[in-house]
Amino acid sequence: MYTGTLLFDLLLPSDSRSLKAKRSYIRPIVAALRRYEVSVAEVGSLDLHGRAEIGVAVVAADTGHIREVLDACEREVAARPEAELLSVRRRVHGDDE
Repeated sequence: MYTGTLLFDLLLPSDSRSLKAKRSYIRPIVAALRRYEVSVAEVGSLDLHGRAEIGVAVVAADTGHIREVLDACEREVAARPEAELLSVRRRVHGDDE
């Protein structure tokens, strides 16, 4: 069994001056990522209006599938016009760790 994780650090538009406005940008991104059958949630920068951290996790029997899913998720977030992708942290964990 292998697990893979991504942590996206996003810069949101300057008009996201409230948590309600922030959610309006984050919600569609989270919904789009769920189509890849991953676990996804906003995991950091919860009180900052202009920033967001979104975490993604996937479990699979082989690392090839993990990498395919994580690559697709990264492309999805990078292509979103409503947020600027500042950084991505990726990890793949296996039984041997």
